Amino acid sequence: MLGFAAVGLVAYAVDLLLFTYLRGPAALGPLTAKALAFVVACTVAYAGNALGTYRHTRPSGLRPYAAFFAVNVAGAAVQLLCLAVSHYGLGFTSQRADILSGAGIGMALATVLRFWGTRTWVFRTEGRFGSWTG
Repeated sequence: MLGFAAVGLVAYAVDLLLFTYLRGPAALGPLTAKALAFVVACTVAYAGNALGTYRHTRPSGLRPYAAFFAVNVAGAAVQLLCLAVSHYGLGFTSQRADILSGAGIGMALATVLRFWGTRTWVFRTEGRFGSWTG
């Protein structure tokens, strides 16, 4: 679990730094910058998990990366859903409430989902539910 967390922190830093650069000096729009930063950070996280945390599973091909990307998109959706429910559904519209719901509660729930999804669907080991057979 510590390896997964360490890789996640590195990927988060890559996402934040690249987004900041793309929004600032590169002058890209916020959605384009965030989408590009997300894809790069997701790739960094996949490489870190494949070469480090889950190196013993040795997945190959594009299928594991596609599954990893899908799990991360689901995690991002959880964060956005928490933010949307808090901001628009419950009416908590302050910046502090947005940070707490999106980056706090949303990130915690998304991390649990990502950890489970990564172990279950991406870097499967023999004998565990859904293990790779080929």
